[in-house]
Amino acid sequence: MSEGALRHDLPEPDAFTRTYWEAAAQGRLLLRRCADCGRAHHYPREFCPHCWSDDVTWEPASGHATLYTWSVVHRNDLPPFGERVPYVAAVVDLAEGPRMMTEIVEPGAAGLRAGMAVEVAFRDGVPVFRGAAVQAAEK
Repeated sequence: MSEGALRHDLPEPDAFTRTYWEAAAQGRLLLRRCADCGRAHHYPREFCPHCWSDDVTWEPASGHATLYTWSVVHRNDLPPFGERVPYVAAVVDLAEGPRMMTEIVEPGAAGLRAGMAVEVAFRDGVPVFRGAAVQAAEK
């Protein structure tokens, strides 16, 4: 990919999501938690999507999750995704409760199974996930 080329994989933070993306750039995953109903949610919103309260605050997520579902993407014309195919688009259940769309970077699709433990990793300040056994083996 050429220098300065348009990228569709990097966030465009706004005034509200800037906190989330700045934390991700530092290798920290944040969630929002509602003080009224106690539930966490992701993607960050200014209000609780469960009870509509605006009494929500940022909190660090553990980074632990389980793989809910995934799909192997074999074609994507948007840069830089075309250079990454095939890649695994996935939905994970975070330990704190919310579901999150993401990418699984390890293991490859053949090594995935529903319910497997995954942990957050970061690529270019964007949260992605990999198998917890992969990270444990690296430690």
